[in-house]
Amino acid sequence: MSPGEIQLQVLRAIESNPELTQRQLACVLGVSLGKAHYCVKALVGKGLVKMGNFSHSQKKLGYAYLLTPKGIKSKAALTAHFLQRKMAEYEELRQEIESAAKDSRVKKSQLGGGGLKKPASELVTHK
Repeated sequence: MSPGEIQLQVLRAIESNPELTQRQLACVLGVSLGKAHYCVKALVGKGLVKMGNFSHSQKKLGYAYLLTPKGIKSKAALTAHFLQRKMAEYEELRQEIESAAKDSRVKKSQLGGGGLKKPASELVTHK
């Protein structure tokens, strides 16, 4: 994952569950606790996230993480960039699949006419 993708994932997770602990965040993201702590601290430092205390239980205080207006704007920009990149990757893959299908002499009817419309798993022939 790129730093921008990690940042986007952290912002999404915090937005959907502000009371998420850093340990839970690390688990959700599939990163170490140290990396989750570093990411949250960096987002707080950039002013994208603010921390507040809340009563987690009778004996413990926890933190609530909230996106700031700047954090909401950053999340929107990161999401737009992420979508543009994924759409470009999709187009590249679609062209590569169509090229590979032509090379392996897959009939156009198996591709659903002139373009790739069936899932790739349906194109695989088992012998």
